[in-house]
Amino acid sequence: MEANCTTAKEKQWLEKEEKQAKCKVYLDYNATTPPAAEVIDVVTQALQEAWGNPSSSYSAGCKAKQLIDTARAHIAQMVGARPEDIIYTSGGTEANNMVLFSAVDYFNITTKKELINSLDKALPHIITSNVEHDSITLPLKHLQGAHRAEVTFVPVSTTTGRVEVDDVVAAIRPNTCLVSVMLANNETGVIMPIGELSQRLVLISRERQAHSLPPILIHTDAAQALGKISVDVQKLGVHYLTIVGHKFYGPRIGALYVQGIGNKTPLLPMLHGGGQERNYRPGTENTPMIAGLGKAAELVSLHCAAYENHMRSVRDHMEQRLQTAFGNKIRFNSHFSGTERLPNTCNVSLLRPAVLGREWLSHCDYLLASVGAACHSDREYSPSHVLLSSGVSLDAARGAIRLSVGRDTTREDVDLIVRDLEQAAQRLENETPKKEELKK
Repeated sequence: MEANCTTAKEKQWLEKEEKQAKCKVYLDYNATTPPAAEVIDVVTQALQEAWGNPSSSYSAGCKAKQLIDTARAHIAQMVGARPEDIIYTSGGTEANNMVLFSAVDYFNITTKKELINSLDKALPHIITSNVEHDSITLPLKHLQGAHRAEVTFVPVSTTTGRVEVDDVVAAIRPNTCLVSVMLANNETGVIMPIGELSQRLVLISRERQAHSLPPILIHTDAAQALGKISVDVQKLGVHYLTIVGHKFYGPRIGALYVQGIGNKTPLLPMLHGGGQERNYRPGTENTPMIAGLGKAAELVSLHCAAYENHMRSVRDHMEQRLQTAFGNKIRFNSHFSGTERLPNTCNVSLLRPAVLGREWLSHCDYLLASVGAACHSDREYSPSHVLLSSGVSLDAARGAIRLSVGRDTTREDVDLIVRDLEQAAQRLENETPKKEELKK
């Protein structure tokens, strides 16, 4: 009899778990997105029909080459570029590293070749912001530590949450060779003034040429922006732009836009091998994933405005519901007066001392979200340096969670997770007296 009761309880528990699993609401689209159905179809078809080596002349190889070329055209169209200016990479980290190391090596090559006396013994200097992704920050710290480059990390404004153009310009030195600033921040959603920055740097580079100083190259990591807002390399005026597939419902590979690759803008290979991608990124091409990336880019080109409008509507509804539910018990860390932000991103803190954002999330039944960048998930109890750098207080930063909606998130989803966050906060409130009692 007891065994049957246990079995019945287990069955009831499993049914509850299954029901909750179906009701889970994923709001971590800034970390990664599920591949679109159209992308999965294209990848599957490529695995079946285009398995040949793209460098081969038989039918399966020709089919693979055709898919790669078509995908390149779609990716170029998505960012307003020419297909010949697109290079495939394994992802955003490789693309970012390729830009940084190319800038350093090219500076060393040109200063020696052109015998610029004032820079004869100078290290290349790179300017970035203090809220960049680790795939920018860590390579730069490596170059700095190895005495291969000088790096300036320009702080973002605590008023606007963005890096200001005047602050970047003020950091320029005679040996500055590259400015790398993300297009949109992954935690706050703040959009950086890349177009304005590029315009200023173009004028400065012209003045530098009169003094035999190298021009300043401009790079932006557009990982978070693509698929959420319109991205056009011509309007941005950048030399390099990083593309990351899994941020816009594509596969986990990437690409790099290089303006006038090898001619107007330098790019030096990090790998050496069979000569694929015009020797800039050798290795037999990953045809299925490239085809999927191309399809994801095509969807963005066709529907970006609709995606943007939908996500903004749902995100704004979510923030209104949160404000109504919590009032002054929460703080929106992604709100900066006069600053543009991504249409899908909300960073919010539960204003209770000693409560961590991950504790708030752990008490939720349905919400799937994170406290910040996925690459920082190992830093369990450390508040986000992005939020602290943006002027958020220590307590608010510790209690923060990031809610990023997607193309298919509905208002009903949002209504559910707001109620979920409410009950989670109430559970935390109920636990406080017990914790205080245990301390005595």
